[in-house]
Amino acid sequence: MERLLGRYANYVYSIFRIVIGFCFMLHGTQKMFGWPPSEKAAELAGLVLAAAIIELVGGFLIMIGFFASIAAFIASGTMAVAYFMVHQPKGALPIMNGGELAAVYAFAFLYIAAKGSGLWSVDSLIRGSSAINDQ
Repeated sequence: MERLLGRYANYVYSIFRIVIGFCFMLHGTQKMFGWPPSEKAAELAGLVLAAAIIELVGGFLIMIGFFASIAAFIASGTMAVAYFMVHQPKGALPIMNGGELAAVYAFAFLYIAAKGSGLWSVDSLIRGSSAINDQ
């Protein structure tokens, strides 16, 4: 598969970043605006409000690829904190404590923080062709 898909790796990475950012942003819109509707209404106070803002703003920045490394690093830390504060006390393994999504987001964002905005991003438009060649 690497031989077949490898030449498209930069494009696949950009799609990955866009989809992850969009999905994360939806968690923020759900908490802040009630859309998409959820069975569990979040009470926006303290850490939940901070997380909702990080999800909304950070997810949007990651999705469009604008300061994506910084936004993803903050989002990764947020998901790690969420995992250890909310899920880990319920059990040792993510499959047991309902923390799979928080764990996956934490590591996906860590990867985005390390890799950067990628090919299809606002950052690459601002920096021009040199940003594309750095990928």
